Amino acid sequence: MTSNSIANKTILVTGGTGSFGKNFIRKALTLGVKKVIVFSRDELKQYEMAQEFTDSRVRFFIGDVRDKDRLYRAFDGVDIVIHAAALKHVGACEYNPFEAVKTNINGAQNIIEAAIDRGVEKVIALSTDKACSPVNLYGATKLASDKLFVAGNSYVGEKHTKFSVVRYGNVVGSRGSVVPFFKKMIETGTLPITDERMTRFWITLEQGVQFVLDSLERMYGGEIFIPKIPSMKVTDLAKAIGPACKTEIVGIRPGEKLHEAMITEDDARHTLEYNSYYVIQPEFSWWSKEYAVGGKLLDETFSYISNINDHWLTVEELKDLVEKM
Repeated sequence: MTSNSIANKTILVTGGTGSFGKNFIRKALTLGVKKVIVFSRDELKQYEMAQEFTDSRVRFFIGDVRDKDRLYRAFDGVDIVIHAAALKHVGACEYNPFEAVKTNINGAQNIIEAAIDRGVEKVIALSTDKACSPVNLYGATKLASDKLFVAGNSYVGEKHTKFSVVRYGNVVGSRGSVVPFFKKMIETGTLPITDERMTRFWITLEQGVQFVLDSLERMYGGEIFIPKIPSMKVTDLAKAIGPACKTEIVGIRPGEKLHEAMITEDDARHTLEYNSYYVIQPEFSWWSKEYAVGGKLLDETFSYISNINDHWLTVEELKDLVEKM
């Protein structure tokens, strides 16, 4: 899949100083973008990022997705928005629920309205496996966000803005992930494991960036794109990172699942399968079967859950991934 849709375009990335944002912008600069705008609320992170990204096409815009007026100003002349800003730490969202709602839900609505009114062509919102059958507040706010972005396509009227969602699992080595935590704990000789049965979907930053670029090419508006990615056992990750370390079972934390899902049986009824990804189709009257060329409708009993995946990472594969970080 090529990424010609971003050539000569002005792209804005919310949460652009984060792990995904940096990698996406680095890739976009190699693909002929006209301009990339980093939209985030942390001036220090923007200052530090500006030391690394010296390309004149990179601009920095301090703002918060909670502030609709600031979004209206930032979206002026923007062709594509990648929405990566979120409060995503499960524990922090449980403890600060109103803050999570303001950023993850109200912020999504602000982006939708600003994008439509400013004539943005395409918006891709980054989601998470935790938005599928959520058990924690973070997942619940991201599910609401996903629903808002899908429904946003019905609000455009005579405008031409398109909204789609990308949903994937844990990102190897992203800020706040278990990998840097395990690496830090190696020196203690013990790695804490919440539950020996726990499994997770796993994707690299580079794969996540490429999947977003590919989804920009494929989108008609309203889809939730889900990549086919491997699962891993948390115990295998511990063996890969600290093979000489002992493990200590500490129990599942509030809001955690044993296994993560990305497609439920209820979603399967209107989900298409392709070679390397799935598409949850929007249930709207305007959605056309012409948009589903090449896709195979899933069986109604299908579900995509990390513990029943066909593709698993071995300890050696996990070790290779971690060493490349």
